[in-house]
Amino acid sequence: MKTENENKKNAPDERADSRRGFLKLGLLTGGAALAVTGVTQLLGETADSSGEKVKVLTPEGNLVEIDSAQVKKASCCDETQKNVREGVPGKKFVMVIDLARCANERACVEGCQEMHHKTPPTEWIKVKRMEDEGNPNPYWLPQPCFHCDNPPCTKVCPVDATFKREDGLVLIDNDRCIGCRFCMAACPYNSRSFNWAEPEVPEGTVMGEYSIEKSFPAKKGTVEKCDFCPDMAREGKLPDCVTACPNGTIFFGDANEDAVTNGEDTFRLSELLKKRAGYRLLEDLGTEPRVYYLPPVNRNFPFEEDTVNHNTEDYQVTLHKKL
Repeated sequence: MKTENENKKNAPDERADSRRGFLKLGLLTGGAALAVTGVTQLLGETADSSGEKVKVLTPEGNLVEIDSAQVKKASCCDETQKNVREGVPGKKFVMVIDLARCANERACVEGCQEMHHKTPPTEWIKVKRMEDEGNPNPYWLPQPCFHCDNPPCTKVCPVDATFKREDGLVLIDNDRCIGCRFCMAACPYNSRSFNWAEPEVPEGTVMGEYSIEKSFPAKKGTVEKCDFCPDMAREGKLPDCVTACPNGTIFFGDANEDAVTNGEDTFRLSELLKKRAGYRLLEDLGTEPRVYYLPPVNRNFPFEEDTVNHNTEDYQVTLHKKL
């Protein structure tokens, strides 16, 4: 295991190639998921009472509470889709972000954009200028979705479009999403965005069938967010935000194996968090995020203010050319 102070300076392409095969993933097992269908017909049907109340959304947009016995259970999807909702058996994915390494290169943002065919102003990762109370020294903080273990977003979705997997990931099924945006209102981290119009994709992008794990193609009238690249994790590869960063700021791994890596440096998760005083944002809310931060102490780079106005017209043209 390499020490934390080792900082190899590989070329970007070499770094990306060296980071791919970091997890040994097992085959997925089957799982079951249920869909609520035919709400208007079901409300008038008679059935034995179960004593359990569930909330459903009517076609008229009304949120109503009915007995679960009135809800018709239907098969949600084929075997592949069932596996997608279950997640990767035996895994518990986790991310660690070392703020001492972040120089606001925004390579994580651009890597994510390219991977998910996103165009500005949509950004699933936001790099924020932060300044702690009582400490005048600012720093940069990359913020993805936190894939909380106690996610408020999944509790308010009336159609089970956003769901928590056994491997720790919180995903969105845009074939189910009705665009009510309850999940956006519930998320205390503002990690989600809404497609008000038909999403644009970079020129030359090959469109295929919609995939929950790829979050693509995006759809008008639906919610989207960082997904931890589950299609890559399934293949044992690191997310593009990890491999794109030239400074090794972002670590990804499996909490069950107690290990995280940025593709070059590998650490025991528990030891790293203890040694570096790892923390999670707004822990007092009880959301239990799966993203940890290491404080920006003994920084690798001095702080520099951002001189670029991101998501302006000129910036969009520049990013399009890079993507």
